[in-house]
Amino acid sequence: MQTRYFDLRDTKGQQKEIEDKIGAAAKILRDGGLVGIPTETVYGLGANALDGTAVKRIFEAKGRPQDNPLIIHVTGAQWLPRYCADVPPLAYVLARKFWPGPLTMILKRRPIIPDETTAGLDTVAVRCPNHPVTLAIIREAGIPIAAPSANLSGRPSCTTAQDVLEDMDGRISGVVDGGPCAVGVESTILDLTCDPPRLLRPGGLPLEDLERLIGKIDVDKAVNGALAEGEKPKAPGMKYRHYAPKAPVTVITGAPEKSAQEILRRVGPTSGVICFEEFADLFREQEVHTLGPVGDKLVQAQRVFDALRTFDTSDVTEIFAQCPDNRGLGLAIGNRLKKAAGFHVVEADSERVVLGLTGGTGAGKSSALRAIRSLGGEVIDCDALYHEMLETCAPLRDEIGVSFPGAFDAAGQLDRRKLGQEVFSHKDRLEQLNGIVARHLVPEVRRRLAASESKIFAIDAINLLEGGLDQLCDRTIAVTAPLELRVRRIMARDNITEQYARLRISAQQPDEYYRGKCDCELNNAADTAAAFEMEAREFFQRLIDTIKEEKAHGKQGI
Repeated sequence: MQTRYFDLRDTKGQQKEIEDKIGAAAKILRDGGLVGIPTETVYGLGANALDGTAVKRIFEAKGRPQDNPLIIHVTGAQWLPRYCADVPPLAYVLARKFWPGPLTMILKRRPIIPDETTAGLDTVAVRCPNHPVTLAIIREAGIPIAAPSANLSGRPSCTTAQDVLEDMDGRISGVVDGGPCAVGVESTILDLTCDPPRLLRPGGLPLEDLERLIGKIDVDKAVNGALAEGEKPKAPGMKYRHYAPKAPVTVITGAPEKSAQEILRRVGPTSGVICFEEFADLFREQEVHTLGPVGDKLVQAQRVFDALRTFDTSDVTEIFAQCPDNRGLGLAIGNRLKKAAGFHVVEADSERVVLGLTGGTGAGKSSALRAIRSLGGEVIDCDALYHEMLETCAPLRDEIGVSFPGAFDAAGQLDRRKLGQEVFSHKDRLEQLNGIVARHLVPEVRRRLAASESKIFAIDAINLLEGGLDQLCDRTIAVTAPLELRVRRIMARDNITEQYARLRISAQQPDEYYRGKCDCELNNAADTAAAFEMEAREFFQRLIDTIKEEKAHGKQGI
């Protein structure tokens, strides 16, 4: 069979040509053929949902088990009564809010939907895709389109037309190229035939968004584990090993730094790694595909299938994958990775305690850090790291030099006093400098944390909260001290005038800010550094014991 290719990436081209291609794809579907179609989630393998014989061809082309139900795609809620019985008002509420979009609803089916489409269930999965090309094809065809993902069964889903051709060329009648998918993971599937509604598959619409609209939603056990032997799936993606590359996958869960470190301990020369961008440099001897930045789950969703699929062209013998947390799109991304691994999941080291210290200059953080070291802890002093990076990180030096002309002297050394006078006198300039430093320093902190074997770790940063380093910590601690004590301390420590000392303090956040933002406070009113260090040691020992006890019992930190 020759697979026709319809290029509709540019829908602003010749209108007649566009209409002809849409018409040709629609005719194939009406005549019982199969067409790869673009959606905002992943590419689908479409057939006439009302034609049982055509639907059987989907299973044959994919090699898909026939007890796996399909989703039918419609142009809007006005089609629901045609194919669904006893449509609840809640379905229309959800459709008004989230259609077109990555939400599939499970509803009672009408007899017009054949058993082949629903795998013999008395329910049908329905959604309205948010892609203009596929909506136009459905309208032109005048029929609902049954469409699972357009990959061979068990393989990673397709997010480009080229992925579809890689799996389906010669197996199907046509492929419509509508460009890369905007979301990158399949739709969220919500069962509305039970009360409360039940999440059967996490996807491109986060669970939190649904719950904000309709309240409590139960989560099916298949989201986080495999169905029992003989248990019938009610929706696509619930039963079989899905999204899997050829090499076996192990998913490592936990905080990004901990999961990166766990992978680092396990990899060999023939291992492949799927990791967040911040940790790619740790795996220079392995083939690496990045999910995207730790904090950007939309990018992670767009890349996850491509990362899994790309390994099939390599010689890796095993794949280790970092996994995002379950918030937002993370639930869907993690679900896809875990299914690719056949739910072979390893939790990263949960014994480590990471503390974040912050507070104004002169509050006593150096003494607090000595206390942590005395407990066997490892410390990253971000101020010291910043000055180290000024010597070793050319991009950081360049960005500061461009943004703050004259910050470096003729010998290439940072003139701290000159730069300080500028930024401490102008809040916007201080924020600009802090932003530059954070862009370069935070990834380095992540790398050092991942590479460390220490079970107790502390990060000391004046901008711990603003720079996002607090997200790496089990607890954040505000180190505070009376103002006049701070003034005297930094005058003696840095050999500066009282006026300049007060200027530096006034440019920073007040103690009230740190108290309000941090998990706990360590106040330093001690007469000597040694006395405060002893107090801090006792404070940190109690705090570390509390955190370890919480982790042992599966509790979350504050």
